[in-house]
Amino acid sequence: TSGEARDKKGLMSSLNSTTPSQPPSFLLLGIPGLEKEQFWIAFPFCIMYAIAVLGNIILLIAIKTESSLHEPMYLFLAMLAFTDLVLSTSMLPKMLTIFWWGSGEIGFVSCLVQLFFIHTFTAVESGVLMAMALDRYFAICYPLRHSSILSMPMVTALGNLVLLRGVLMVSPMCFLLHRKDFCQHRVISHSYCEHMAVVKLVCEDTRVNAIYCFLVAIAVATFDITVIVLSYTMILRAVLRLSSSNTQHKAINTCVSHVCVILPFYISAIFTYVTHRYGHSIPQHIHILVANLYLLVPPTLNPIIYGVRTKQLRDKIVVLFQRKGI
Repeated sequence: TSGEARDKKGLMSSLNSTTPSQPPSFLLLGIPGLEKEQFWIAFPFCIMYAIAVLGNIILLIAIKTESSLHEPMYLFLAMLAFTDLVLSTSMLPKMLTIFWWGSGEIGFVSCLVQLFFIHTFTAVESGVLMAMALDRYFAICYPLRHSSILSMPMVTALGNLVLLRGVLMVSPMCFLLHRKDFCQHRVISHSYCEHMAVVKLVCEDTRVNAIYCFLVAIAVATFDITVIVLSYTMILRAVLRLSSSNTQHKAINTCVSHVCVILPFYISAIFTYVTHRYGHSIPQHIHILVANLYLLVPPTLNPIIYGVRTKQLRDKIVVLFQRKGI
């Protein structure tokens, strides 16, 4: 309506008229170029978020309540489910308020907090996927030593290390932004507080921010992908040496779920990075749509993939629902 348009223009002008070094708030636009379609785009996003929340909570409850699932594979899966819950919840509720009610204003500190959680738990998810690949490697290549290598203290240490790595790598991004002087322009052409989208509003030299963000992304992705690729290369070599085709099938089947989880995460991540950095001919709304799906699709698919592909987990979930009388 014209009244809402005047209110948005008034908000944008008030945001642009202030001149403190740190702005009181930003204005998230959502998906520039698809303002009229945002209302309808929000519905499939909301459905995906509901599936992600429900599916990952069910996984966490099943793994917590069933002692037979207290094994490295399922404990890493619980870490992945928790990470997916934090990641999707960090961005989608605010995004829905933008799409449905046009409420794009977000405080400066709230924006940095959202940025911190999104980037930290993206790195954590990558680290958990790497740890799950290592678990499959030891389970298949060293089955007799698997439980001793990946003992409960080791699994806990790996989880804490992955979380600590994410926090230590992302915290400097927020610290550097907090010390910068921002221009009068307060409008973020995105649907959430993404690091480089916020950096564009800084009036000072931002080369340090851009270089640090690039190095963190390359370091995390290169290390984790290398470990995953090496793990599955060794797994494939070990499986091909097995004499029984039935044993080969069982060994490969245990890895299929994990591979199905890895591919959507890294393919969408690489596509998002490449199009953001080099795809200048691609419309901005495509960039932002892909960035949104990158954070939403893995949390939605992961519990479905593991629930369908992993028989032991599927059976325990069925038992859990029968106990609840559902």
